[in-house]
Amino acid sequence: MARPTPVRRAWRSLIILGVIVLGLIGANLASVLANNGSWAPRLALDLEGGTQLILAAQVADGQQVTQDQLNQAVSIIRSRVDAAGVSEAEVTTQGDRNVVVSIPGTPDDATLARIQSTSQLEFRPVLLAGAGTPAVIDDGSGETPAPTDGAVPGTDGSATPSPSESAAADTPTPTPTDGSDLAQVTPAVQEEYDSFDCASLGESDTNVAPPDRPLVTCELNPAGDIKYLLGPVEVSGEDLTDATAGQRQSSQGFNTGEWAVNLTFNGAGTDAFRTISERLVGLESPRNQFGIVLDGRVISAPSMNAVITDGRAEISGSFTQESAQALGDQLRFGALPIGFQLQSSEAISATLGTNQLASGLLAGVIGLVLVIAYSLFQYRTLGVVTIASLVVATIVTYLVTLYLSNEQGYRLSLAGVAGLVVAIGITADSFIVYFERLRDELRDGRSLASSVENGWRRALRTILASDAVSLLAAIVLYVLAIGNVRGFAFTLGVTTVVDVLVVTLFTHPMLQLLSRLPFFSEGHRLSGLDPKALGAVYRGRAQFRTPVAAAGRGARASGEAQRRQTIAQRRVAEEEARSATRRGGTATKTREGEDD
Repeated sequence: MARPTPVRRAWRSLIILGVIVLGLIGANLASVLANNGSWAPRLALDLEGGTQLILAAQVADGQQVTQDQLNQAVSIIRSRVDAAGVSEAEVTTQGDRNVVVSIPGTPDDATLARIQSTSQLEFRPVLLAGAGTPAVIDDGSGETPAPTDGAVPGTDGSATPSPSESAAADTPTPTPTDGSDLAQVTPAVQEEYDSFDCASLGESDTNVAPPDRPLVTCELNPAGDIKYLLGPVEVSGEDLTDATAGQRQSSQGFNTGEWAVNLTFNGAGTDAFRTISERLVGLESPRNQFGIVLDGRVISAPSMNAVITDGRAEISGSFTQESAQALGDQLRFGALPIGFQLQSSEAISATLGTNQLASGLLAGVIGLVLVIAYSLFQYRTLGVVTIASLVVATIVTYLVTLYLSNEQGYRLSLAGVAGLVVAIGITADSFIVYFERLRDELRDGRSLASSVENGWRRALRTILASDAVSLLAAIVLYVLAIGNVRGFAFTLGVTTVVDVLVVTLFTHPMLQLLSRLPFFSEGHRLSGLDPKALGAVYRGRAQFRTPVAAAGRGARASGEAQRRQTIAQRRVAEEEARSATRRGGTATKTREGEDD
């Protein structure tokens, strides 16, 4: 199979670029139609304003909040905000017990819950389970009592204690042997369970108990609340090292479409979870379940269907993608060192505003005009390729930024605008490197088509090396920085990748096509590729020929060509000139000797 010609490769690259642009347009159109997206990027806190939340630390009387606790809380809350897809948020401390969170726009309920949640995670074995309403207790009126939600072992399934059981309540209870032992269900605990109503748990209320005591709480579901009596804590959230959301896979490796949260425990957690799984596998329902308690509520109570020995468990159930990701983020970022309560929430105005945005955009326009002017002055008509490449780079960058804004919560800050302005210089630098390599090839006496290919191979290495350094700097800055500086690093990284894309799929293919036009291939004086204007008299290393033109013009062209030599080439030329002089002197002496 014949190798594709440069023209065919050029058209193929342009088609690929066109497909990428159309794909970005289609993705943004789908976002606008399906997800209430916009054709303009969302702005960050400094340009648009947003919402300021003040979280007050909740501590017991006489307890002091340390600065380390506040700093740790700020770090965790900032991680949660970033994980929610909220860009350019600010998290700071205020006084000795408050944390201030400033978020662009208006946060939704899920974001607020993510920020405030203390994420105290506990794994407790299930003792009893039933409907979330209180049991009806026999009051002696002769009415038949309603069945209860759970039963104490040894009874007929009714939670109403018989007279003999009431008398036995004064006798000592057996000591529980493990967390699933029903000896923990004392008459007092049973009464608390029977009378508990899940409706008493509001949206922000929880039911708590010491880690070594049973807990009565609920799992709140739209289909119906479930009430649980849980045993002591057997695995603590501190033993959890990672939690990620993902789709479950079948035994054949196919996605089932069901969302789950995958947990990974440390060494202590692995041993504890293995112990609880070995015990629960052999118990009857509901005691073969373990309640996963987050902030005093059951978020899931799966049955244990296998012994887990490697410390990797999976929470599954009625999760959506959003709820699974939110839970995974909360657990992964750990528990806050202290509890917080939302003290106030108010709208705040932009710290900079549209005037500063207009100034930043004006700076970008000025930089763009200067680059265009320089390109036309230095490269004549060839500078049009620079202008077209900058236009394509602008379109691709805008579409990428727009998609990230609609789908990933990215917001454009003034620092991000600065990153876009800096990118103009980075992009123009790639074009200059390529054009200069191309002109060097022309000075070597090659044809334009050959110079385009050879110059590209030489320029590509330099372009990739330069962009790799810029991208690495952007990544390091993004990872280490916070706040607006991350916005600058992000846009710098995006535009660096776009630069490689445009110079590879547009600039080089355009020169491959233009090199076939007589205007460029014949070196028109306005093309920017005129061999005479470039001093194209170079025929090899340190070898120059005299142009056919007049002597004065030839001298100027030769001087221009010599001036464009590299330092290494000049040294070689000087060395060869000295060698030629020495050889000439030897020959003269020989001839003089012969004459004698």
